[in-house]
Amino acid sequence: MSSTVVIGAGIIGLSTAYYLSDHQPPSTIHLVESSPELFSSASGYAGGFLAKDWFKSQLLSLGALSFELHKKLAAAHSGREKWHYSPTTSFNYAPSRQDGGQKRGDDWLRHGTSRAQAAPTEPEVTDGDDAKDLAAAPSWLRRIPGDHIELTSTEETTAQLDPLLLCRFLLEECRKRGVKLHHPATVTSVSADLRGELSSVRIVDAGSGAETDLPCTRVIIAAGAWSGRVFRELFRLSDLEIPVGSLAGHSVVVRSPRWKGEEGERCHAVYTTHGKGFSPEMYARVGGEIYLAGLNLGVMPLPRVTGKAPVVGEDMERVRETADMLLGDDLEIVREGLCFRPVTPWGVPIIERITDEHLGPGMGTRAGADGGVYVVTGHGPWGIALSLGTGLVVAEWAQGRPLSADVSGLGLKMT
Repeated sequence: MSSTVVIGAGIIGLSTAYYLSDHQPPSTIHLVESSPELFSSASGYAGGFLAKDWFKSQLLSLGALSFELHKKLAAAHSGREKWHYSPTTSFNYAPSRQDGGQKRGDDWLRHGTSRAQAAPTEPEVTDGDDAKDLAAAPSWLRRIPGDHIELTSTEETTAQLDPLLLCRFLLEECRKRGVKLHHPATVTSVSADLRGELSSVRIVDAGSGAETDLPCTRVIIAAGAWSGRVFRELFRLSDLEIPVGSLAGHSVVVRSPRWKGEEGERCHAVYTTHGKGFSPEMYARVGGEIYLAGLNLGVMPLPRVTGKAPVVGEDMERVRETADMLLGDDLEIVREGLCFRPVTPWGVPIIERITDEHLGPGMGTRAGADGGVYVVTGHGPWGIALSLGTGLVVAEWAQGRPLSADVSGLGLKMT
C-alpha cells in the first residue's frame, strides 16, 4: 500500500486525509503542517458559509457533492453541537443610511460584486413559505425604515458552520484512526529511487531541528496560499509555476444581546454593501456568535511563515465600526483576525495531478494509484464550502477509484 504525505493540515488537507483513511491503512498517511499554530489562517478564520449551487459551471458538481457531504457528516457526528453546523436562510440587505454611495469593493468571490450576487436569482415573494422566510429576517440586524432586505436562498441550499471547530473535529478523527500528524514541521526535499520515482520526503521538526525521511510514493500539496511556494521549493528543477495568489481579509467575531443562537432559532447569512467601499458578510452562528468580514486587501504580501498574521490596525478599526453600524454598539468582541485565502487568476480551484514531465529532470512517480504528486489549492472564498467534496475527490483520484464529482474543469493548463 502506497504511503501518502499530505502537506498542509488545513481544511483541505484534513478532508483529504480523512477520506484517504477510509480506504487505506491510516498509518500510511502523514499530515505535515509548518505553521506554529494549527488553523491560524483561512481554515480557522473563515466564515464557514456553505452553498449548494452558488458556483461557476466548473464547480457545480463539486459544490453539490460537498454540500451533501457536509450535511451527511453533521448528521452522523452531531455536527450542530460539535462544529455548529446549521441550515441557513440567506439575505441581501441594502441599508438606506449609506454615507458614501453604493460602491462595492473587492469581495470574496470576484472583483466588483458581493458574494450574494452569485446566488441563484429568486423571484419576488409575497406569500407561501418563502414569504415566511422573508418575514423571519434577522432581528439582530440593526435596521431602520427605508432599508431593503431580500431573500436570496433558503435552508434547502445554504448552511453554515464554525470552520475552526470542524477542523478540530476532522483532525481528532484522523488521529483516532491512526493518521500521523507532524507539527510544526516542514517538508524540505523529495527523493527518488533508482528508477527515478518518488520514494520519500524529508521533514524537519521546527522545535528540535531533527530531520526525518518519510518513505512515500504520493505527495499531496494542500498548503493554501503557500502551495505554489511549496511546490517550487520541493521541485526546484521543474518548469511549472503554480498560479496561486492570496487574498488577505479581516474578520471579527462578536456577541450581541439580540442573538442567542439557541435550539429553535434560525441561523442567517446576510450580505450587504458599505459606503466606504467594501461588502460586509455576516453569519449568525449556533451558540450566539456573529461573524463579520468582507474587507479584503488584495495587495498585502503573503508572509514567509505560514499561518497567523497580525491584523492591520486601521483596517480592523473599519471592520469594528461596520459591526457597530450594522449590529449595534453594544457588542462583545470575541475574536479579531486576518487570514490569507488562496486564489487563482481564473477564479476556480486547482485540483491536479502533476505529470512527471513537469516535476523536473530525474524525478517521476509510480504509475496510476501507486504514486503521484497532486496540487490542491485556490479555493478562494469557497474553501470551507468545497472542503469535504474536494477531499473525497482527491482521495478517490489518488487511490484510483471512480470520482464522485466532475473536476475536469479544475486542472492546470500544462503544456
